[in-house]
Amino acid sequence: MLRPGSGFFVESVSRERGRMHQRIILNQRLIEASKARLPPVTAATLHGRGVFTTLAVYGGRPFLWDAHWWRLKEHAKRAGVECGFEEKEVKESLARLVEANKVEAGRARVTLLARDARGPWELKGAGASETDILIITGDARRAADDALALSVSPYRLNTLSPLAGVKSVNYLEHVLSWEEARARDFDEAIVLNERGEVASATMANIFWVKQGTIHTPALQTGALAGTTRACVIELAEELAVPVIEGDYHLHDVGDADEIFLTSASLGVGLVTMFDFHRYRIAAGSVALRLREAFRQLTLDVS
Repeated sequence: MLRPGSGFFVESVSRERGRMHQRIILNQRLIEASKARLPPVTAATLHGRGVFTTLAVYGGRPFLWDAHWWRLKEHAKRAGVECGFEEKEVKESLARLVEANKVEAGRARVTLLARDARGPWELKGAGASETDILIITGDARRAADDALALSVSPYRLNTLSPLAGVKSVNYLEHVLSWEEARARDFDEAIVLNERGEVASATMANIFWVKQGTIHTPALQTGALAGTTRACVIELAEELAVPVIEGDYHLHDVGDADEIFLTSASLGVGLVTMFDFHRYRIAAGSVALRLREAFRQLTLDVS
């Protein structure tokens, strides 16, 4: 929403699933979201030049922070977003916001928004490149993560896009795909790439188990290099459960014994229905063992 003379109203920047908290960090300042302002003409507002990462908060502390920060900087490079912020100051700002909003278990999002409007709408007289940093927190996702219903999205992911695999603020395709699945009373949907290969869910990575082996799409399919994804693969190795990353099609998922999704918001979410095929999560299943190992890891956040 634009207001004359006041700049860009930050409360409209991104409101992820679940309630967003009232206080935010904008350029290292703790303020009320309703009072935050950004310039209306920037590379972020004109072209969507920005990147973000969403991380879980457990016990009042950010989970897998180092992995999230590294990925944010790498994706900023790919999207042409300058990141002139030091990790220490950003982490301290995040900790301050978590404390201010009294987040014991929830989510946080760190977004880098480019100001310098290059390209077909280059702003005359613009100064040196500058980036705004926005940090928000929100409630933990409280979907039925023990009974996720999964469908197939009618929309395709383009692996030839320069933003393939980048967590950019050009996120509307993901949101529309998720909303389409929700409109059909599913919690999530499998997204295929232009070659018909399974890539991911709309807002999560996907795994499935067949005869005791875990399968997941390789990154070249367009799957996001999720931090929770990487964590779960490491946990599987510790549990001596084989993991294969490869190129798969829908029939591979359809033949699965178990399916589960991973993301910062979900953690390890168990799928109990895929296009009307129901899955019974048996005691001692691979997915349950991994979810418990992941839960134990979140208890050790320091």
